[in-house]
This record gives sequence, C-alpha cells and structure tokens, in this order.
Amino acid sequence: MRHESLLTIPNRYVFLGEIEQLLNKDAEQSLLLIDIVRFSDVSSNFGYDYGDKVLLEIANRIAFLFNDSAKFGRIGGDVFGLILSGAHHREQLYDFYSHLVQHFKTPIKCDDHAFIADFNVGAVSNPKNNCDINKLFSLAETALKRAKDNKFDNFQYAQNLNVETNGRALALKADLTRALNQNELEIYLQPKIELNTLKIIGAECLLRWNHPLDGLIFPGALIEAAESYNMMNELGYWVLEQAFKQAAHLNSLNLRLKIAVNMSPSQLYDLNFANNLEKLALKYQVELSQFELELTEDVALSNSILVKKQLLQIRSLGATIAIDDFGKGYSNLAYLRDIEIDSIKIDKSFIMQIDESPVNRAIVEASQLIAKAANCELIAEGIETIQHLHILREIGVLYGQGFLFSKAVPLDDFILLANKDVTVGTSFVREQQSS
Repeated sequence: MRHESLLTIPNRYVFLGEIEQLLNKDAEQSLLLIDIVRFSDVSSNFGYDYGDKVLLEIANRIAFLFNDSAKFGRIGGDVFGLILSGAHHREQLYDFYSHLVQHFKTPIKCDDHAFIADFNVGAVSNPKNNCDINKLFSLAETALKRAKDNKFDNFQYAQNLNVETNGRALALKADLTRALNQNELEIYLQPKIELNTLKIIGAECLLRWNHPLDGLIFPGALIEAAESYNMMNELGYWVLEQAFKQAAHLNSLNLRLKIAVNMSPSQLYDLNFANNLEKLALKYQVELSQFELELTEDVALSNSILVKKQLLQIRSLGATIAIDDFGKGYSNLAYLRDIEIDSIKIDKSFIMQIDESPVNRAIVEASQLIAKAANCELIAEGIETIQHLHILREIGVLYGQGFLFSKAVPLDDFILLANKDVTVGTSFVREQQSS
C-alpha cells in the first residue's frame, strides 16, 4: 500500500496497539526503530512542506521494502518502526538493516533535488515470554540511542532489558562533574598521515574517560552526560586546553604537528570563543596556525550569520577549519560556497568499502574535485587496509588517518609513534615493530 500522506501511516499509538495485539498472540516478535540521520537539515533548508514530501517518499520506500514481512508505523518526527514476526537473531536483523541501507543508496528525487538517506537503527528481539509492550519498546529505544551515539556503527541490537545498564547511564551523568575535577578525562591522539610518504603530519584529539568503575569509556556516554547537565561548553573548553598543553609538549620535543580538535556547537555560538582561543595560545606559547577546528556538516549547514562570523574570526587568528564526516546523511553542498574552510574529512563509511564499491570510489573522486575547487585539503578517515591506501593514492588523496596506521593512543605512545617510521602491510620491519 502506497501512502498519499504521512497522516495515513499508523502513528505511534496505533502502531503500539498493533504490536500489543501481536504480543498477546505470540511473544516471539522483533522490532526495528529507524531514525533518519540529520533529516532536520532538509526541513530547515527547504521548508517543512518540502521536508514532509521527502519524508513521505522515504516512508513509502521503507514500507514497500518490507511489505510482506513486517508491520510499519511512524513513531514520530523522522523515526519509523517495523515489527517482524519471529524471534530474530542479531545477524538476521542486521540483514534487514543492510537491505535498507543498500536500497537507499539510490538517491531520493524530489522536484529538482536528490538526496541520499542514511539511518540509525535500533533492533530488538522481544525478551522471552514478555508480553509487556512498554518493556519491548523501551529496549528498542535503548538500542536506537546507542546507534545514534556510536560513531562507528549505525546499527545496534539489544536482546535483554538490563535495568543496571540504564542505572549506570544515570550514574554517568552524576559522575561527570567528578571526572572533570579529578582528572579522569584524557585526550588520545590519532595520527594524520601523508599518504604518499607515510609521514605523520598531524593528529586528531579524541576524548576518553578513565572511569574508576567502568574503565575506558568512549565519548558517546560522556557527551550524553554533558548534554544532560548543560556542560558541553565546559567539556569542550577542557578538551581544547588539553590540546594546547599537548601541542606545547610536542613542540618542546621538536614534533611540531597540526593538531585537530572537534568544535562543539555550543562553542561555535559562544561569543567569547575567539578570545579564549587567543588566551590559550598565549598561555601555552603555541601558534594558532598549528590548530585545526573540526565541525560537523549539520553545524555548517545551519549557515547562520553568527556561524559565518565566528568561523571568519577563527580563521583570521590563524587557525584552520575542517568539515568532519563529509557526506554522511544529507549533504546540501551550498554551504561550501558560503563559508571558507580549509579541509574536508570524508566520512569513513565511503573509505571502508572503497575497494568493493564503485559508488564509494566515485563519491571519493567527486569529493576530491570539490576539495580542489574549494581550495581545500581532502582527508580520508577510516583507512584500514593496504587496498584502501593504494586506491586513495590512485585517486590523488594526499592525507588520511585510520587503523592501518594507528588507532588513537595516549600522548606518550603517540610520541613513540611519531619518532619512528610508519610502516604498513606485512613487511619484516613492521613485524619487528609490532612484536
């Protein structure tokens, strides 16, 4: 059935009622919650009526894809749900997710525009003998939240409702202030490589939390806690100051490298940000030209007068600007005409299958052309194999980072890495360095 309006799609309450009826007949059900990545960009840039047209096209495609095997509903906004009969394993539900993603690699055409949709998906198999719709749905929402928080995997699966996990999430929020006060936070560095020479020319700062109970925590839970406490600005400045400290230390060892730091939206809208940058540079005697501030496409797409002014101020001080995760989700490239940037970091999802997908290679080649036209560097993220490296060299991409060279490591380990030749593959030298 093709829907002519979003209003004819079962809404949250109707959809939950359908799930409840299914559970009463058979508890073996599986649920997928499908969130469209950064769909708000479409509505904010083209208007809500146009956004609804695109959303309806996406909804009809999803419903068509799974018409014979699932019930379909709209949970709200740009989140849809699919209920599948049977207790599916993770691998089976991941196949549904892969089918969805592969199908949407074909652009959605609406009027004179075309869009490529990307998705966060939370998947759940109903816990055994559970007939409580609230438990099933809460578990699916937990999986979807994990998918949104995970930078490396847009699909997350949950099978058992673990109350302790939710309790720990609340505890993480309460722990954040203590973590800032007791130096539990740490900056790791991932090297940026000149691909033709394998020389380390820079590093990206990545936040880690050495939690006393949970061990090393990646940024997702930490950022969630910071947002809940309205502490993103404080956390962002902590990261920035640590980056200046590390740059100063590296400089003292004659390792003068370009340091990249993620810039939070709260910092971008902070009118004192440029002044604070100058103060940090003076405090640690580091030139701002040594720093590159990374912002995501959704922030750049906001295209507000304040954003333009802030970025102009930052560049006038000598720091450079990079667009991170380029091409992920919806890309309205008009912002590249309106703001001046220095680097484009193409999203890892296009690199990690570049040796298998001609489309991915074409996207990287197109990004290279865009970068040249915009007088920018193109940086490839997620380089994991020799094949990736060879293809990127063929295309002419000069810079990159990824596990082929090194994961993000603590400062002392990074210094050791920067003082020796980077080797890749299975050479004798590499085997000796790895042993």
